[in-house]
This record gives sequence, structure tokens and C-alpha cells, in this order.
Amino acid sequence: MNTPSRAVVCAAFLLTLIATAPAAQQPPQGTSQPAAPGRGGRGTGNRFAGQPRINALIVSGGCCHDYPGEAKILMDAVNRVLPVDWTAVVQGGSGTRGSMPVYASADWAKGFDIVIHNECLADIDDPAYVRKITAAHRSGPPAIVIHCAMHSYRAAAFDDWREFLSVTSRRHTKPFNIPVKVVAGDHPAIAGFKADWVTPVDELYVIDKIWPNTTALATAVSPEDKKEYPLIWASEYGGKTRVFGTTLGHGADTWADPVYQDLLVRGFRWAVQR
Repeated sequence: MNTPSRAVVCAAFLLTLIATAPAAQQPPQGTSQPAAPGRGGRGTGNRFAGQPRINALIVSGGCCHDYPGEAKILMDAVNRVLPVDWTAVVQGGSGTRGSMPVYASADWAKGFDIVIHNECLADIDDPAYVRKITAAHRSGPPAIVIHCAMHSYRAAAFDDWREFLSVTSRRHTKPFNIPVKVVAGDHPAIAGFKADWVTPVDELYVIDKIWPNTTALATAVSPEDKKEYPLIWASEYGGKTRVFGTTLGHGADTWADPVYQDLLVRGFRWAVQR
């Protein structure tokens, strides 16, 4: 990395971050504040001159994945094309029932232009807890939802989270190299995306339901039941909040793939309309 940075502790993990968190935004418990200034950071004065900055929150943690590493990959990729101030949280422990202090207040999303949900907490089923998250998006910032976010809160008997995600899923296939089929190539979120992408070994989530106001952008066929399932989509939650989603992102090889990083950047740009 050719820009200044510092290492900061985030919920017992070590992250190296590369942008500036806004002074007015107080980070939640377990939050890492990026170092100043990095690529696209305040004070560079050239690359993104005149462009309004984007205040982004990454919420991650729980079971099964390298959340600090994934957060850094996402930030590096987006910072190449947009001026972003990042707040990244890794909370909830390493199991499926951890609590995330970032959601403590009803206005937890206030001040953010976009929220990236990359948490994996399948067994939380408290309605008040989950609805505090979804309510903030219904009249608040757009979102990107990644991989295990689709299986978070799946123990809940109510559908608020699944409606927000725009898909309902409770299981996935065994990992395999997934041939991705673009089915909405004219959609601005995916226009020009690699047409013949075969992913690194990843999981194909079984989608039981696609919610209204949702457009499947790409699909894949399960080798197990031979059915075709969306794995990239775009939606409008509550008829107005943009949500970009992908079930891909299980392992480090997928996150290291430049095509996957390009997908996340496309989703980010579409969600914030930049």
C-alpha cells in the first residue's frame, strides 16, 4: 500500500484501514476508524476533487468468515473509484447468536449514505432487535447485503429481514465453481459485467422466494437439484430504498477475485447512485 495507514483494533481483530472517518460521526463500540488520509481520503486534493464524499458503514461479524480481511478488500476496491469515508465494525463474536452493539439505538444508521451488511447471525430471532435494523433502512440509507447476511436471523418466525434482503434463503449447496449467468445485462448495476464468469469455489444459496420490487441480475444452476437460483440482484425495499445483494462471498478465493471485487463496486455505485 502506497498511502499512509495505521492499524486499529476492531473487536479483537486487527484491521488496516485507508480512509478518514468523519469527525462528526461517533463510531459505535467495536468500531474501527480508518486512518487519514488514504486513497481518496480527505486532504488528497486531486483525484476526487469536487466530488461529494460518501459516508459508508460496514457491519460484519458472527460465524464463519474473515470479516476484517473482507472489509479491507471491499474498502480498497471501492476507494479506487469513489471518495469514501468508512466506518467498519466487526461484532457479534464468532457464533450465530451474538449481539451487535452497532444496532443499539433506533437511529443507528443516521448520517450514513450506505450500509454494507456482511454479518452471519442465524439464530437471533428477537423481533425488536431485527426490526430496529430494517426500520432504519425503510426510510434511510441504501444497502449492500453479502453472502451470509441472507442466512442471518433465519430463525426468526417473521419475514421483516427477508423482505429487506429481497430474497428468502435457509440453505446452500455444497461448494463448487459456479458458472454465473447474467440475466439482466441491461440493468445499470451489472451492464458490462463479465459475461462468462465462473467463480472460485463458493456456495450457491437456495432461494425459496424473491420479494416484490426485486430484479434478478444473475443466476446459476444448482448441481444438486438442477434448479436455477438468483445469486445477484437489485431491489427497492419499501418501494424506494436501493438494496444490492449477492449470495457469493464464502471464501477468501472469491474475495480475492477481481471479478467479484468489480461486482461489489458495481453494487456500491448503483446503491448510492454514483
